[in-house]
Amino acid sequence: MKKILFAHGFASSGASGTVMTLRQMLYNASASDSADEVRVIAPDLPVMPLEAMEMLRKMAADERPDLILGTSMGAFYIEQLRGFRRILVNPSFQMARLLTFGGMGRQEFRNKRADGARDFKVDKEMIAQFRTLEKDAFRGIDAAEKQLVWGLFGDKDKKVNHQKDFQKHYGKEHFIVFDGEHFLNDKVLSHSVLPVIKEVLGLD
Repeated sequence: MKKILFAHGFASSGASGTVMTLRQMLYNASASDSADEVRVIAPDLPVMPLEAMEMLRKMAADERPDLILGTSMGAFYIEQLRGFRRILVNPSFQMARLLTFGGMGRQEFRNKRADGARDFKVDKEMIAQFRTLEKDAFRGIDAAEKQLVWGLFGDKDKKVNHQKDFQKHYGKEHFIVFDGEHFLNDKVLSHSVLPVIKEVLGLD
């Protein structure tokens, strides 16, 4: 069995439409045994950044996923999970700045959370924790690490654009621009994200 650990974006959850669609797309009805199956593990990340980072590090160590996939905020987190193959989709590498200038106060979750929570608060402590984590971004990248990371960027993403940051640290070999916006839809998942997942995992 192949395992994918998925890290969702800000104000989202492991029950997002992206996760559900990926599971459908990766389902192999003709799988002859468990070795041909793909399991997508998608936890609800804690809203506080340091807790979320700790959870992802522990899950990566425990599950030993074949691939880690993250979108937006989730992509920011997983960039730091050295040693694993990772796909960063529209990564938001400056969460502290983004929230400071447009996200303070009460926020509603866009997707259902396992604990039933419907909203949360963005405060100075959350932003400070993001700022702390941002200091560890792009550390310890060598030639071997560059081969483990892919960056996918929507050409119409008006929310965040960190293409130059990715290219500066990871180069252009695994740098991909797709026709799409910040939030993913079925078309983007099917035509732009899924092919990369299959390539990385060696799926037909």
